[in-house]
Amino acid sequence: MLKQIKESISYHLDNFEPFFKKNMGSNIRLLDLVTNYILRRKGKQLRPMLVFLSAGACGQINQSTYVAASMVELLHTATLVHDDVVDEAYERRGVFSVYALWRSKVSVLVGDFILSRGLLVAVENNQFEMLRVISGAVKDMSEGELLQIERSRKMNIDEDTYYEIIRKKTASLIASCCTNGALSVNASADLVNGMKDYGQNLGMAFQIRDDLFDYQSSGLIGKPTGNDIKEHKLTLPLIYAFSQSDSSEKRRIVRLINGGKKSNIVKIVDFAKRNGGIDYAKQKMLDYRDSAKKAIESFPESEYKRSLLLLADYIVNREK
Repeated sequence: MLKQIKESISYHLDNFEPFFKKNMGSNIRLLDLVTNYILRRKGKQLRPMLVFLSAGACGQINQSTYVAASMVELLHTATLVHDDVVDEAYERRGVFSVYALWRSKVSVLVGDFILSRGLLVAVENNQFEMLRVISGAVKDMSEGELLQIERSRKMNIDEDTYYEIIRKKTASLIASCCTNGALSVNASADLVNGMKDYGQNLGMAFQIRDDLFDYQSSGLIGKPTGNDIKEHKLTLPLIYAFSQSDSSEKRRIVRLINGGKKSNIVKIVDFAKRNGGIDYAKQKMLDYRDSAKKAIESFPESEYKRSLLLLADYIVNREK
């Protein structure tokens, strides 16, 4: 399905690679070594894909669209490098992370460099509205991560707080991709807002799907089942299960989470299943997918719009 989604923008994605690589370049040998290592391990290109599809759905893809895609991808790459330091993660997409190979100091500085390049790309191309959008996403992402840390320590995340966390830490960046894609082609305010709504809802569905991986027994996603549970991160399946159980059972599960034993994971996952948490989370994910599709319902018919609708289905059905 992903190949079909990319078909309408494959030419632009191919041309984007050298454009993006140029923006990552440096004359510092160590920095160049690390950034080249990152470039060789690119993922699905979801965020540049969203920028190009959003631009195509709203107008004619142009040089500003490439700038928008670079800004978003640079920001996203910087956050991944920093996240691996925060999480002390030795793997990223099945290979050694920058943190594993070069440790904290180099990782933080490389992340800072990449972030600054993203901001400079905007300034050098006079894209100040795009810069405002992307800066808002950076702020939201930081707030979302810190809110999750704060609330997880106290085990007091309710459903509304969970949605606020994932809106900030995940949906804000995906919404910025779609917004800046529309802005890059000088789309009308209605189209820009429609793309923002699409991205926001898609991002919510994306994060709920990610959180559901934690409750799967297969190892398809490259991280052990129960990873979030081990880190005391309360996500929607557990939050809903807690709301459906009595206080004594909730205390028992909290003790299991705090115990930190790998053997407790199966019991915690079983608790979430028994109390309807997984089914509830799946339904919420599908609701957000449907809201994403509805946001662009009135857009003119095009191959780009069709790809965006397919992408919403792909996000909720993916296995990694």
